[in-house]
Amino acid sequence: MTASRLFCFGLGYTASRLAFRLLAEGWAVAGTCRSLEAQAELRELGFDAFLFDGDGPLDDAEAALRGTTHLLGSVPPGLDGGGGGSGDSVLACHRGDIIETGGLRWVGYLSTTGVYGDTGGASVNEDASLNPTSDRSRQRMEAEEGWLALHRDHGLPVHVFRLAGIYGPGRSALDQVRAGKARRVLKPGHMFSRIHVDDIGRVIKASMDNPHPGQVYNLADDQPASLSDVTAFACELLNAEPLPVIPFDEAAKEMSTMGLSFWRDNRRIDNSRIKNELGVTLLYPDFRDGLRAIMAEDEKGGA
Repeated sequence: MTASRLFCFGLGYTASRLAFRLLAEGWAVAGTCRSLEAQAELRELGFDAFLFDGDGPLDDAEAALRGTTHLLGSVPPGLDGGGGGSGDSVLACHRGDIIETGGLRWVGYLSTTGVYGDTGGASVNEDASLNPTSDRSRQRMEAEEGWLALHRDHGLPVHVFRLAGIYGPGRSALDQVRAGKARRVLKPGHMFSRIHVDDIGRVIKASMDNPHPGQVYNLADDQPASLSDVTAFACELLNAEPLPVIPFDEAAKEMSTMGLSFWRDNRRIDNSRIKNELGVTLLYPDFRDGLRAIMAEDEKGGA
């Protein structure tokens, strides 16, 4: 079988954690970034890095994609992902190049559970209807459709991964508490689902090993929880003074439009499919496991 090569559009925080794992397993890994500084850093780490900011195509897409067996789309659509438009910049610039890339054994697209919208706290699985409540999530829904069309219309082995809130080393409640930016906002009955960044990589690798083209997967841990509970546990781990609880109605007065949008939807994410179909056992089934592991990694790094 041809040697495995991952090409990732958007070799950022989430994708790079997977990329390091694959590199250690002997894969060739290539991907895109948005600056010359990031390109130099990625190449120093062993990745073949190319510049792509969504405003225009890769300088030589055929050469960049040559030999790719696995392709991952990890660039947000619209204004969040550059390009100045509302669509998926990867498909806008390189849909034809992806279709023409021979030898693709697996294709993945990282989306968000935001496409489900508000369920009033009810649990949702991958068969639920999509009712996004923000422009950002509507763009994600449209991007999903574009990637899945590559499977329906061209037979590419596309998979969509709907990610809950991502956290991990350097991006967790621990960092918020350390920086003095954490607040224990409480909105009774409102839960957030989340997923540790390394469990994202674990699910994606399981899909690569056992492809189900056209399939959609929810990526979330086993325990939706309130932001207040997560922040309180982070304070406990850090031996920090417990933060006072702030009622949501009071906190909302100082929130940005973006901040308020994260509180608009209340849903619980059903993660059964990644377990039943891909056989995934999460490393961090709830936020306590994940934060403890991050704390241990931080302490080890500082030793």
